[in-house]
Amino acid sequence: VQLQAFGGGLVQVGYSLRLSCAASTRAFSTYTMGWFRQAPGKEREFVATITGAGRAGKPIYADSVKGRFTLSRDNAKNMVYLQMNSLKPEDTAVYYCAADRNVISSSLTRPGAYDYWGQGTLVTVSS
Repeated sequence: VQLQAFGGGLVQVGYSLRLSCAASTRAFSTYTMGWFRQAPGKEREFVATITGAGRAGKPIYADSVKGRFTLSRDNAKNMVYLQMNSLKPEDTAVYYCAADRNVISSSLTRPGAYDYWGQGTLVTVSS
């Protein structure tokens, strides 16, 4: 599975961005798709994830982005989107999309549970 994330950029505090991730697999609908981010000098952290067909399919969010970020997927287009509103300086990071077919529920927020990763897209929020 190849993943390509795009849509990052430089925005001011309070503005919005939409990240997109394209996946190259015919079985896209069965994959759990996640977004993680990594700020300079920090570990990669969970942002949001959504399970694939046959599972709950409801997005899960980190507390730090809940109410501001919205994750969605379009299985017909093999795409997953992260709508980011009310951006804050602490949202500045490289954002990565990730995919895996076999992430168990207790591991959905763990980066190590995902086998496939995109190249990352930089989001910079200036104050």
